[in-house]
Amino acid sequence: METSRRPDHEPAAPSPGGSPQAPAQPLLAGRTALVTGAASGIGRACAQALAAAGAHVHVVDRSGEAAKRLAEEIGGTAWVVDLSDPAVVDTLPADADVVVNNAGIQHVAPVHAFPPDRFALIQRVMVETPFRILRRTLPGMYERGWGRVVNISSVHGLRASPYKSAYVTAKHALEGLSKVVALEAAEYGVTSNCVSPGYVRTPLVENQIADQARTHGISEADVVGRVMLERSAIKRLIEPADVAEAVVWLCGPRTGHITGTSLSMDGGWTAN
Repeated sequence: METSRRPDHEPAAPSPGGSPQAPAQPLLAGRTALVTGAASGIGRACAQALAAAGAHVHVVDRSGEAAKRLAEEIGGTAWVVDLSDPAVVDTLPADADVVVNNAGIQHVAPVHAFPPDRFALIQRVMVETPFRILRRTLPGMYERGWGRVVNISSVHGLRASPYKSAYVTAKHALEGLSKVVALEAAEYGVTSNCVSPGYVRTPLVENQIADQARTHGISEADVVGRVMLERSAIKRLIEPADVAEAVVWLCGPRTGHITGTSLSMDGGWTAN
């Protein structure tokens, strides 16, 4: 049963003729959020959206200058760390009400040629680090009776593609971790969900578009439509801000019963 301390329901509107309501506070006023991989792409959009919703955001990224600039822009706090080192998690704040596990890396190669050290690195950053962050932050959420865990998964957490064994494995594992946390945390008023987008217009993807256009001798538009979005019904890239809005929505007052699920934002990819 959820605790009475979790403010999932907005105050009732005053009766006709009653005194006017006070101006509504921002959705996450007084809350603290921690976002990994927050200096660019989806992480940056999430940090900006959570800050706009009233949260104080811990901007976690290894890109120091970008993290510091963003933290200054949104009134947050920058944490310049390399999440491939498991020990650094213990240097991050443990009092987050909202955790967005977003940091990730990619490597493309067939399984028989995939470098084992690269495979291990991807699991460390994208599976072990989220586990360690949640192990550190969940006790505080439990004590306060409220928390939101949003794991940025991928369509590749639900489907596979060739040559991405480490990334697909990591995203499937993150989906599983998210579900376990949902089951354990429910009685404390804490939800845990994944947001699983298809291809998002990030610097990483933009670079992939240019590389594939050169490799295949086709236009960048054809790379997007014929290669990246071949299995998607909607033939355009997702914007980071759209993913961020979904993250903020999952932190809102009407989503307390949404937990243990994966919100697909894949343009119909998984409908196939």
